[in-house]
Order: sequence, then structure tokens, then C-alpha cells
Amino acid sequence: MAKNKDARITIALECTSCIRKETGEKSAGICRYTTRKNRRNTPTRLESKKYCFFCRKHTSHRESKR
Repeated sequence: MAKNKDARITIALECTSCIRKETGEKSAGICRYTTRKNRRNTPTRLESKKYCFFCRKHTSHRESKR
């Protein structure tokens, strides 16, 4: 039997240098990756270095708000 509340959740990582503050909706110029994390082991926001296709370099990507 599966539990209702799973410890592992799917999150979206988005580029911190491509984020546009003036628009609240999704922009075509923001690079997004999806990954899974354990909610119990990592309660804080996840941040890692990934390749951004729009910046054309490795930048830090942070867990986005959903």
C-alpha cells in the first residue's frame, strides 16, 4: 500500500541570472530543470550549478516557488 504523502517530491530548478522580476508569469527566457528531492532530508531550497541554454554558460539554479 502506498502512502498518501510521499517524502520525495518533484521540484523545478530555474536559472537565477535569467529570472525577470517584472513579470510574474513564465518567461520564454528562463531555463528550467526538473528533479526530485526528499522533503524530510532537505527542507531548505535546493541550489545547484547547471547549464543554462539562454545564458550559454553554467549558472546557479535555485528551486522555484510553485
